[in-house]
Amino acid sequence: MNTQLQDYSHKRYNILTQEWVLISPHRAKRPWQGQEEKVINEARPAYDPNCYLCSGNTRANGEINPKYQDVFIFNNDFAALQEKAHLGTFKDGLLWAEGERGICRVVCFSPDHSKSLAQMTVSEITKVVRAWKKEYKELGGLEFINYVQIFENKGAIMGCSNPHPHGQIWSQSTLPNEVIKKDRSQKTFFEENRVSLLQVYLDQELERNERIIYENDGFVVLVPFWAIWPFEAMIIPKKHQKDIDLLSEGEEMGFADAIHTITAAYDKIFNCSFPYSSGIHQAPTNGKDNEHWHWHMSFYPPLLRNATVKKFMVGYEMFGSPQRDITAEQAVKLIKVFIKEKIKET
Repeated sequence: MNTQLQDYSHKRYNILTQEWVLISPHRAKRPWQGQEEKVINEARPAYDPNCYLCSGNTRANGEINPKYQDVFIFNNDFAALQEKAHLGTFKDGLLWAEGERGICRVVCFSPDHSKSLAQMTVSEITKVVRAWKKEYKELGGLEFINYVQIFENKGAIMGCSNPHPHGQIWSQSTLPNEVIKKDRSQKTFFEENRVSLLQVYLDQELERNERIIYENDGFVVLVPFWAIWPFEAMIIPKKHQKDIDLLSEGEEMGFADAIHTITAAYDKIFNCSFPYSSGIHQAPTNGKDNEHWHWHMSFYPPLLRNATVKKFMVGYEMFGSPQRDITAEQAVKLIKVFIKEKIKET
């Protein structure tokens, strides 16, 4: 990598969203006297009688969870989308609204209240992957569902209201903004080149080996060239697949291994339960072939310098464009230290 990219301000282009991010590597040395977050590292019990998501407990709406043994999924008691939303189209001059139908579900990864994906085994995470596959196919098969968004918010700093290991699935009748951008970019590239955009990008990253964190037979974990968040990472399947429903049994385990590797490494960076938002972007379920899609999973952790200093998206980021201080290449070097430690342990 050109060393000037490590010392001077510049912009990097996101090929998926067709947007720019400002990189300011010289600012990483600035003194910090701003907000610092509280680090909560106390051990949690395997079972919490006051947790709404623990096995056998009563949820806020009065329903009782079954005595589940691995993955447990239920319709969100406080869903952001309604299956029977009645609003059609509302237009009044420049005022425009559209009804949006959908189904939201909660995915409890484990009955063990004390664990996160980083503490779960690859075998346990594989069960989560299979549950995601099942939900994607089931929800995406509904006539009024055109997109299925699988995601996880980990940690109170990311707005997670319950520490029990869980994620969510929001399925809806139209494509969200970020998906529209990625759909457009991938479709244009595929129509012009007859190969997926991320396949070409991944081949280039593997050849340069500057931002690769980890790889196994089927997957690569890397920091994308255009990363916004300080320790952002992406999991990309080596094989061009449009959605996770195409994963073979072996690929399910490979994907689980990639998830376990990056989440376990995250926890060691600042010796804390590393917060993040993660999500899978994959082909819409709108009845089209969507062969241009190459699915991927992104992790957006907010921590900047240590466990107490958060990266804020404010000021210029709100009114101009995203900006980051440490470069993607610098972040990779730090993360890989802990990836090597994990490999030695196993």
